[in-house]
Amino acid sequence: METQDASEGEDCPFCAIANNQTDTEILLSDDDLFCFRDMKPGATHHYLVVPRTHIDNCKSLQADDVPLVERMVEMGRSVLEKNKVMDMNDFRMGFHLPPFSSVPHLHLHALAPASQMNFKSQLHYGPQSHWFITVDKVLSQLKTCGKVK
Repeated sequence: METQDASEGEDCPFCAIANNQTDTEILLSDDDLFCFRDMKPGATHHYLVVPRTHIDNCKSLQADDVPLVERMVEMGRSVLEKNKVMDMNDFRMGFHLPPFSSVPHLHLHALAPASQMNFKSQLHYGPQSHWFITVDKVLSQLKTCGKVK
């Protein structure tokens, strides 16, 4: 994958958050990832899980990035649980496909409850959307093809 240190992504808003240069409230974090609320939520609970290292988008991922994506999923599940999402079977996680990424820095959307997302949110984050790919599809493609199609 093409990566760069977050300090090199000068114009990237997520790199600025990673470097504590904004007042964005970080809900969960570790040495490699951080999580915060989406500015324009598509569901009652909508969080972004972002790697501290700048990775452009899901198409930049390769087979050896499977553990990173799995850790992103773990953090997404953790933030949903921490925020008392009642039905942990009613959520959606995934990535926007380029060129539909609003920020060119890899970020996993964790949304719940998926069953209550409105029509517009379904267009943006639906499993049948041309703009969005579920994390399950990303992991499957990385494991079988070594890249996201």
